[in-house]
Amino acid sequence: MSFFPAYLSLENRKILLVGGGAIALEKLEKLVDFTHNIHLLSQEFSPEMINFANQHALLMEQRSYVVGDIDGFDIVIVATNTPDLHRAIYEESRSSRILVNSVDDTAYCDFIFPSYIKRGDLTISVSTSGASPAFAKRLRHYLEQLIPMEVVSFLAEMKDLRKTMPKGKARMQFFEKRTEAFIANYFK
Repeated sequence: MSFFPAYLSLENRKILLVGGGAIALEKLEKLVDFTHNIHLLSQEFSPEMINFANQHALLMEQRSYVVGDIDGFDIVIVATNTPDLHRAIYEESRSSRILVNSVDDTAYCDFIFPSYIKRGDLTISVSTSGASPAFAKRLRHYLEQLIPMEVVSFLAEMKDLRKTMPKGKARMQFFEKRTEAFIANYFK
């Protein structure tokens, strides 16, 4: 079954990331684009992970996971090389409303990380529901080449205009025209 594409607000959500190696760092680099409310837990942290966490003022706890560590968190990402730990954390979460992502093991995932492009307020995600992350990444690279950097300032301007213009048909038509002009100018 495919994963439903949804964009979640991470504001006021507590995230636990279990793992301290390269894969955990890859997930962390994506998460900090959207929140810094991330707690890191691992027996060992790579020097790169320590450096990145310090740069972003993230809380790190160096020890093994114990049952109950997920309590109080909204989202848990398990990025270790221990499949039994992935399964155990996922099963522990079933009695709660905690969403779990077990890296490289969709059987123990409530959600997956898509490959994505983020430019200001624009976020475009690509997913194969875990079938081929390499394909999703390659397609993302292709799409990145198509998206002009000017989209950042265009969307900031549109956001500001939406705050000042009254809702209604005239506003909708105005935004449609502005969007058509932008696309015609940059997507030839």
